[in-house]
Amino acid sequence: MVNIKKIKMKKCPICEKGNLEKKKIKEQMFGVYLGEFLAEVCDECNESFTDEETTKKIEEAAKEKGIWGLGVKTKITKTGNSLAVRIPKKIADFLNLKEGIEAYIHPDAGRVIVEARV
Repeated sequence: MVNIKKIKMKKCPICEKGNLEKKKIKEQMFGVYLGEFLAEVCDECNESFTDEETTKKIEEAAKEKGIWGLGVKTKITKTGNSLAVRIPKKIADFLNLKEGIEAYIHPDAGRVIVEARV
């Protein structure tokens, strides 16, 4: 007779339905590919969770690519009858934005999207 222990799977803390399985995930930040990393992934909602060591590796990859800390808060200001958003210098430099470049702005699910072709 073989004694098989039942392996208790971790439940997903997001959907509370799926089980977490170890898998490799492709990680990106601000549209820049950072690499593949080991994570626990929910088999129901596909949410992924990384441990502290893996999170540090992802952070290091983002720093190497020069994108760590690009996300910042800014204020919406008034200019004439319109509103304006300032683009911080480090984001403008990263995207090579220059004064006078044409941009397309549109709403998307409660967000404002600004697309500039550079």
